[in-house]
Amino acid sequence: MEIFRQITANNIKLKEYPFLKELAMEAYLIENEDILRLDTEDFADVTVLDAEIALKSGRKTSNRDGRIDILAKYGLEYLAIVELKINEINDTTLLQLEDYLNVKNELLASNPDFWTESDENPKWAGVLVGTSISPELQRKLQNGYVTESGIPIAGMIIRRFRNLKNEIFVTTDTFFKYNYTSRDFSKFEFKGELYKKSPLVNKVIKSFVEENPEISYAELERLFPPKLQGSNGVFDTSEKAREIYNTTGHKRHYFKSDEIIKLSDSIIATSTQWKIGNIVKFVDHVNKMANDFNIVQK
Repeated sequence: MEIFRQITANNIKLKEYPFLKELAMEAYLIENEDILRLDTEDFADVTVLDAEIALKSGRKTSNRDGRIDILAKYGLEYLAIVELKINEINDTTLLQLEDYLNVKNELLASNPDFWTESDENPKWAGVLVGTSISPELQRKLQNGYVTESGIPIAGMIIRRFRNLKNEIFVTTDTFFKYNYTSRDFSKFEFKGELYKKSPLVNKVIKSFVEENPEISYAELERLFPPKLQGSNGVFDTSEKAREIYNTTGHKRHYFKSDEIIKLSDSIIATSTQWKIGNIVKFVDHVNKMANDFNIVQK
């Protein structure tokens, strides 16, 4: 029996536009990495680090070498191995992903540039991406599945559509539940809204510049010195931020169109590299400044 699927959104007719090969799905996710977001906080800031990574003896349960489809970074704490299928993800796919996660230390030993955030080892996650999911795997993930070593696993169903103008639309369903035991719950209230650490800095700097539209890069840096953040600085020029990303593959600044900030003499991008130690310095500094800005930790 054939199944004909059609979606209409605001009277726009969409037809399914499936990925014909795994590599096509991989390329699409690399170009649109935000699709791999798993939640709105801890796993919301996604950077694809690499793809098609050979892993010797990676499939220990089947006694053969493996290949990691995508290695992604979530925020400042997590690395994630992403396993792609252009069909159903199921318990067999889960077993393959767990094989890769079991040799994660070997992966970092042979590719040390994948983790340069700090001397601390990264936390890990696994992500299964397919076009459908077995009922058994869906139940496991919805109940909060972790490996024997405590690594959380997420599942994502991705479907792609195209309209008559050849515009692409993508829908995703994410199955992810993790009971955090050492999670940093820090949120901050600024101008009546709640923010996590990195978005807070972006909002504060953006608000300050809006109130002082003639401010220059040097003047802003004097008011918000690099030492507040550390080695990365509170902000950098958008050109430098792009250069760092293009050179290292690590996204260390906000540089989307609604995130960059225009000064009188340049355009800047604020740092995404904030943990509880340096964000406290930033908050204390802002609250002591001679203006009406006030940040309250929640």
